[in-house]
Amino acid sequence: MRIMPIEKRGISDSRLVLGCMPFGGGWNSEPITQEHIKEAEKAVEAARSIGITMFDHANIYTRGKAEETFGKVLKAQPGLREQIVIQSKCGIRLAEGDLPGMFDFSYSHILESVEDSLKRLGTDYLDVLLLHRPDPLVEPEEVAVAFTKLKESGKVRHFGVSNMSVGQIQFLERSLSMPLVVNQLEMSLAHLHFLDETVHVNQQAGTAVRFAEGLMEFCRTKDVQIQAWGPLAQGRFSGRALPDEPEHIVRTAELVKRLAEEKGTTREAIVLAWLMKHPALIQPVIGTANPERITACQDAERQAGLMTREEWYTLYVSARGNALP
Repeated sequence: MRIMPIEKRGISDSRLVLGCMPFGGGWNSEPITQEHIKEAEKAVEAARSIGITMFDHANIYTRGKAEETFGKVLKAQPGLREQIVIQSKCGIRLAEGDLPGMFDFSYSHILESVEDSLKRLGTDYLDVLLLHRPDPLVEPEEVAVAFTKLKESGKVRHFGVSNMSVGQIQFLERSLSMPLVVNQLEMSLAHLHFLDETVHVNQQAGTAVRFAEGLMEFCRTKDVQIQAWGPLAQGRFSGRALPDEPEHIVRTAELVKRLAEEKGTTREAIVLAWLMKHPALIQPVIGTANPERITACQDAERQAGLMTREEWYTLYVSARGNALP
């Protein structure tokens, strides 16, 4: 039985990750309420009930309130921290005053971000730290010094990236003394560039694909765990109808529903199983705080094992909206 790259490294065997971006209320300065904490507790409980032990954060989620809320959940449950894996991200600076939103991989920003995340979470260490989005002004040597200091101090155990190409990962790793173990990318039945880049080699249609060439193969070769953010595509294939949805998306949602009924499972399980069927052993990050929607994902791994090649391609081609070349 093949296991995920992140499991090979002894970091986590959680096939799904709970994304904690919704925790803490809105993206504003309003204080965290007891209701926000209760919502987070219910989400964490639902996640753990279906075997999820890895939780994904970022220092900017709800302007820091997501991590702070999660920290209150941890404080109320002594011993929970040792039973889970916490991943967070840094590198995005939100707009402030006259300054626009920007990216920042500077030494000082990385260290300050981690210190702030640890304080909000109420923990001494992060299991994984990801650089959130590529910074055009990055100096790999500066990142390396920051990572080394965090590693040696025990404040971060492993490092990775998000939304990065092969060249960007290699450029960073040239200066690092530790491997980058994760690359988190947008992937779903509604965001198919990771597959279209593969099938459109030497095709005119490939010029419209927005995905880094060879990234999937590179990550598989280097044992970089591919995580998928947005894997449920805002629920558009599992019952949440968005306005002005293209016809092929509507047809695909109907196909997902039919498959779920035939297999006696949920639509969420089918949508995630389609991603998890990929031989890269993609690890979906489900970004919801709704306990019912979380538990609806429980059967995803089993359905991935049951899904046939024909079913997988039927979903892929339907979601593309046109035949393969």
